[in-house]
Amino acid sequence: MSLDFQIFCKSTFEDTYSPRCFGDFFHVGQGADPTYLDWLLTAWGWTIAVSVLALCIALAIGITIGTLRTITNETFLSKVLIFFSNAWVELFRNIPVLVQVFLWYHVIPILIPALKNLPSFLLVSIALGFFTSARIAEQIKAGIFSLPKGQRMAAQSLGMTKVQTYRFVLLPMAMRIVIPPLTSECMNIVKNSAVAFAVSVSELTLFAMQSQEETSKGIEMYLGVTALYIVTAFTVNRLMALIERKTRIPGFITNAALGSH
Repeated sequence: MSLDFQIFCKSTFEDTYSPRCFGDFFHVGQGADPTYLDWLLTAWGWTIAVSVLALCIALAIGITIGTLRTITNETFLSKVLIFFSNAWVELFRNIPVLVQVFLWYHVIPILIPALKNLPSFLLVSIALGFFTSARIAEQIKAGIFSLPKGQRMAAQSLGMTKVQTYRFVLLPMAMRIVIPPLTSECMNIVKNSAVAFAVSVSELTLFAMQSQEETSKGIEMYLGVTALYIVTAFTVNRLMALIERKTRIPGFITNAALGSH
């Protein structure tokens, strides 16, 4: 069995091959027929777009929810916030991400008519972002609780309010601590973005399925898609590793690290 990777240079409209396979991607708008490579790169762009948007949503909500789960249970408002944040984590962590995508696409727009006008890629990004936010919230909570209690006490002794203590002392430290698990979540978002095919977002998985049906070259198509997933995840891994090195606090040891020795 021989692999025919020239299939990526084949036109998606006609049974012809393009002599300028890569060049056509930049000339589609000027009348050139798109090739399967054009389609593949476009699908890669949608995968990245869904992943980046979902990550932004997940970080914004996850950091907020994770922080709320660490506040002291002193007032009625704090009790309500703790209950809400705990409920958020348990709700979105325990529902499969594909089910959440279907809920956002088929059910929630019926309950909230204004969402009917939102594109499917935005709805799937919200679903994926909410799902991942519950996992990030757990990591933020663990990062804050791993800090020595003396840091919170020192901030309060300096006259800082609770908000200032979290903003200037606890969260900057906790965010550095949780970068390794956040790296895994960033990579998971790229992989979980494959669920977008279920609502017809033209990302990599949908491209592989449809192009395989059209060309009967499933091995080549899935190998191409797999290679792009690997490149994307590896790039995310290296970028997060760079951020970790740049933000590492020299000589800092968490309570968790002390307990392991």
